[in-house]
Amino acid sequence: MYAHCIHFDANDRALMRERGAAAAVCPTSNLFLGSGYFDFAAADQAQMRYGLASDVGGGTSFSPFQTMLAAYYVGREGQAKTGISIPPAALWWQHTAGAAQALGLGGVVGNLLPGCEADFIAINPRATPLLARRTAQAASLDELLFALIVLGDDRAVAHTVVQGQVAGAA
Repeated sequence: MYAHCIHFDANDRALMRERGAAAAVCPTSNLFLGSGYFDFAAADQAQMRYGLASDVGGGTSFSPFQTMLAAYYVGREGQAKTGISIPPAALWWQHTAGAAQALGLGGVVGNLLPGCEADFIAINPRATPLLARRTAQAASLDELLFALIVLGDDRAVAHTVVQGQVAGAA
């Protein structure tokens, strides 16, 4: 597992893929420090494994919502080169199952499949008046997921489940 991987070229990405290494992409840190941007399109093209992560040593938040929003900003920056932005469902996947897969824990954590550890948060899409208004207008799953990314925060966490048991209300 390597952190950030923002100054990689095609050879670096190929080597990461060949060796089975993965990147922990911390977009809030990279944006805050101005250190560079992870090239999502090039990583996808090279079939390099990566997952979204939070790095408050150089970043600003542990929030999955802020991390996904920062990744969206970074992806939009790269869109000028590729014409591709990161779809909301892909951002959620990279922060859950993608991160688990990058850590070698795919099929153990990061999803709700039978046999996986049941560690997750339940999200209330109506947690705030603005979030409720926006999610009520969502015409698709991507629109709902994007509204949660943009407007969600700790108030949207209805409760946390750890090993199948409710751990507490937010």
